[in-house]
Amino acid sequence: MGVSRRRRGAPAADPAATLLPLAVLLSAGASPVAAWRHLADSGDAIARRIVERFESGSALVPAIAAETRGSAGDTAWGDVAAAWETAETVGAPLAETLRAIAGSLRDAGELRDDVRVALAEPLASARLMTWLPVLGIVVGIGLGLDPLGVLVGNTIGVVCLVLGLALIVLARVWTRRLVRAAQPAPGTPGMHEELLAVALSGGVSVRRARDVLARCDEWTAAVTGAPGDADRVLALSREAGVPAVELLRASAAHARHRARTDGRLRGARLGTRLLLPMGVCTLPAFLLLGVAPMLLSVITATPIPAFAG
Repeated sequence: MGVSRRRRGAPAADPAATLLPLAVLLSAGASPVAAWRHLADSGDAIARRIVERFESGSALVPAIAAETRGSAGDTAWGDVAAAWETAETVGAPLAETLRAIAGSLRDAGELRDDVRVALAEPLASARLMTWLPVLGIVVGIGLGLDPLGVLVGNTIGVVCLVLGLALIVLARVWTRRLVRAAQPAPGTPGMHEELLAVALSGGVSVRRARDVLARCDEWTAAVTGAPGDADRVLALSREAGVPAVELLRASAAHARHRARTDGRLRGARLGTRLLLPMGVCTLPAFLLLGVAPMLLSVITATPIPAFAG
């Protein structure tokens, strides 16, 4: 399922702003289609697009899932579509399902916001440092020297120019890889457990619940993810003789908390790791492009005194 690329740095819209009013309308007795139309008439842009797809001949669940392609590449609406289809298939309360999914998606959104804030300062520092070699050239020009002329008109200067530019490119590539590694994994932590809890809340068996989820894999990757935590929770439920739904939701909440903590730690560690490309690449590039040309310019501009024999 293709997704469009979000404009860099732009936060995704909060799905809970649409799902929670929708859950209230469903609790009040509105049919699913009528609830979406009421929400669209109130000015909700997402609901309006979903209603337009439905009225154009699409089924409701695919109309919801299509918002993944239209909402800046966010996978949240695929999770909503999977939860909606699961609830309708097993007869689980739809309003309660939407409230639970809205809470999960809001927690996941806060996780992304925390990581974005944690990464903002070290990333801004790294970007600022990449301009340090250029600053050295500007300072040389301000002192009345000719660093650019030295860099392109002197053999040693050309060597400094090539090595300096190579180090700048390496620093940028290195920094981007470090930042990419610090980003949270795509998807919503704990969504597999949330969807399984939705299926079991309809009163079906565990095997039936897994079969229902398997049919939702075209909407979200959560149902095909690693089910290790869900299996552990289900085993605990069988051994203790307690309902699995609340245990699964507690496990999902713990997964989101763990992901949020890990995201903050990755952001904190990024500030230290970015010192490596700064020290190995950016500072030597500053010396090659800023300091060395000034020294060469001074040396070439200073006349060598002649000594009488």
